[in-house]
This record gives sequence, C-alpha cells and structure tokens, in this order.
Amino acid sequence: MSKQVVVVGGGVIGLLTAFNLAAKVGQVVVCDQGEVGRESSWAGGGIVSPLYPWRYSPAVTALAHWSQDFYPQLGERLFASTGVDPEVHTTGLYWLDLDDEAEALAWAEREQRPLSAVDISAAYDAVPVLGPGFKRAIYMAGVANVRNPRLVKSLKAALLAMPNVTLREHCQITGFVQQGGRVTGVHTADGVLVADEVVLSAGAWSGDLLRTLGLELPVEPVKGQMILFKCDEDFLPSMVLAKGRYAIPRRDGHILVGSTLEHAGYDKTPTGEALESLKASAVELLPELEGATVVAHWAGLRPGSPEGIPYIGPVPGHEGLWLNCGHYRNGLVLAPASCQLFTDLLTGAEPIIDPAPYAPAGRLG
Repeated sequence: MSKQVVVVGGGVIGLLTAFNLAAKVGQVVVCDQGEVGRESSWAGGGIVSPLYPWRYSPAVTALAHWSQDFYPQLGERLFASTGVDPEVHTTGLYWLDLDDEAEALAWAEREQRPLSAVDISAAYDAVPVLGPGFKRAIYMAGVANVRNPRLVKSLKAALLAMPNVTLREHCQITGFVQQGGRVTGVHTADGVLVADEVVLSAGAWSGDLLRTLGLELPVEPVKGQMILFKCDEDFLPSMVLAKGRYAIPRRDGHILVGSTLEHAGYDKTPTGEALESLKASAVELLPELEGATVVAHWAGLRPGSPEGIPYIGPVPGHEGLWLNCGHYRNGLVLAPASCQLFTDLLTGAEPIIDPAPYAPAGRLG
C-alpha cells in the first residue's frame, strides 16, 4: 500500500496507530496541536485494566483482554528498539470493600480472568502499608501498569527512527479538505496537507474537529487530577483501589494517586480542592503518606464517550476519513487492541476482534 495517511492527534492512540501503519502504508504523518503525548496520555495513571472491568460492556472487555495480554511484548519491543523502557510493571491489583464484589467475581468466572476473593488478612500481609479498617478484598494477579510518559517517549523515538513517518508537533488542524464527497487532506496553519486517508485520534478534541463536517461525535473533555509522591522503591508492592481512588507504584518508588472526574470543559487547571481530596484518599489508603511530599499535581482531559466504547473505523458518507478515538478513561488500557483493530480495518486484513461494536456508522449525530 503506497498510501499517505495523516493521523490527527499524537497521543498514545495516534502514535501507536502510526507505529502499526508504518509497515503497511507508504507514508504516515502525525500532527498534534502541541507536543505529542502531552494530553491525557501523559496525565493518566497507566493501569493496564479498566478500574472496574466487570462494569463495562463486552465491547470494552474484548479490547481490554487483547491489550492486557499484548502489553508485555509491546514494552519489550519498544525498549529493544529505542532504549527507552515503557516500564510495564506487573504488580497485581487489590480492590477493597467493593459494593458489587459478587458481580466482579461472577464476571471473572465468566471471562476466565484471574480475579478472586482473598481474606483481608492476606491483603494486609501482602501490602503492609495498607490503611486500617478495610473489611474485604478481591485480587487480580498479573495486572500491570505502564509508565505512560515513558511509553509516549518510547513510541516517539520509534517513530522518529522510521524513514516513512513524519511527526509534526505544534501543528493545529482546523478542518478537513473535501473533494467529491471524499476527505483528501487536512487544513493546517501552514496550508493543506494532502492525504489518501485521514485518521482522527484527537482525544477530547475529536468532536470539535468532526463538527466542522456537520457531524456530532459524542466525545467531550472530562477532567481528571492526579498527585504523585516519592517513597522507597519497595514501599508499595501492589496497586490498591478503594472508593474510586487508586494508588499505583512505579518501579523507582513514585506513587501515583488519582483521580478526580470533573466536567469542566477544556479547563486543565489543577485545583486546591482536588489536591486536598486526593491527599485525603492517599492517606486513607496508605497512612504513611501523611508526611510524604507531593512532588507533582496535575490535570488532564479524558475523551469522554458513551459507555466508554471507542469509535474505530470509517466515517460513513465521508470516504477517506477514519476514527480511532473516544476511549474515555481507558485509552492506555485499550490502545494496543484499538490500534491493531484499526490497522486491520484500514489495510483490509482480518480483524483481531469483531469490529461491529466500535463502528462509527449509526453512532454519530
């Protein structure tokens, strides 16, 4: 395939889409309005699982399972080719005092996932720094987290090394070029960028761009705030989650605690109110963080979508335009499967999973 493909949006979804397409098409150009990977891909926690996987539809589950199984080899491949380790860190995950524990266990049995109830004393033995008062725990072995800023850095390095890939940062896309009912490129501040196929992977901004074609994509920005502590490397041996908040250990002792869920438009300003709320959650989960220094506090914008089901596939009535966007809280979780499925669809290969649930057809206004 000697096509030129333009990918609009340089988050993990856009970068991994380009990474997969590079071996299949002639040229790939990735355009981002800022620096690649500096929006929700950089801001998230990087747990390679939906926070509550049993609460999602089979469409999300199918992508999540494929991605979870694929992440270790993706991390190894990127590390080997770039020298930048995305740090796919397998720690397992404890959920504490769930209201819907029975549903979680039934889902795990049905989906054959390694999640089971454990005695609360076993959870305290495994995670000695856990706060007091928790009564019940379930545990899923094999759950990893990826250090998302390093994943972005690794993907960027891999793409820069590919002779048929161009990264255009600080490249604002203002609309699409159309000829005879087909999308043939994009409008940039520097003029028209011609393409055989255009892929919209612009995260929370995807809906704004599609609106220039008179299409309504129900993707909106949903703000999330996080805080980061620095502890000893062996301080937290496993991820823990309670009352909607989680703590994630990195290999070097950094602990991420998140996150808020706010509908505040495109405002990414970190707030004092969220900082205090996150600190309180952190200390409830891990009391030893009471005196720890918050080394960073930030906010990002998730691409909110109905039921968190992404849009993957061609846009009806606009030949040459494709979507790979709307992953809501699970962009990092679902990225490997979403981008492989997308590549299969664009190149005409046998899709890795049934693409029907993600098709834009019938889901756009």
